[in-house]
Amino acid sequence: MLKRILAVLLLFALVTTIVPSLDKASAAGTSYYVKIDSGSLNVRKSPSTKAAIVTRLAKGKTVTVSSQSKGWAKVTANGKNGYVSSKYIAKKTTTTAKKTTKKATTTNYRTKAISVGKGQLGVKYRWGGTTPSGFDCSGFVGYSFKKAGKALPRTAAQMYNTGTRVSKPAPGDLMFYATSGGRKVTHVAIYIGNGQIMHATTSKGVAIDSINNTYWKPRFIGAKRI
Repeated sequence: MLKRILAVLLLFALVTTIVPSLDKASAAGTSYYVKIDSGSLNVRKSPSTKAAIVTRLAKGKTVTVSSQSKGWAKVTANGKNGYVSSKYIAKKTTTTAKKTTKKATTTNYRTKAISVGKGQLGVKYRWGGTTPSGFDCSGFVGYSFKKAGKALPRTAAQMYNTGTRVSKPAPGDLMFYATSGGRKVTHVAIYIGNGQIMHATTSKGVAIDSINNTYWKPRFIGAKRI
């Protein structure tokens, strides 16, 4: 009986020694952020709510965790070391980085489409044309975006049924027009910034015009971000 008691005590001692060390190993040098709804998070001198406060952390503040044990995390923040309650911090993820990368990629293909389009300035208009030997309006837009890595539907009306409507266009957004009266989309252009659009027109071929052009402005239907 005595041997069993001693064995249990030995096992308990091993567990209490190993668990903190494992916790420390898994948390060492890991970046966390302060997860609170309001106010600030107290960083204390020792793992106790009665310990002195060495600094305070705002919501979202990044901290480096060196170890965690019994509901407390040893952290480094604001140039100071201390302890915070583990329930008020969370591991940083790469979600933000992924979103940033996606946004950068999206911006890049719009910028590239404009660059491709400018390389076609002066190309003559050709109904049904989709190549530099001649473009119609949607053929020109589709060509520019395809070269930038983004496939679009073939016609202006089909393009209008994609993307998100925007009230203030940004470079790379698509501008739609009704050239036959009413609200039926029959023409598409690329907004290039500074109040200008780039498109293939029957009169000038691929050209740049002002959005305030007396012909185009009253025929404007809306802008879409693809």
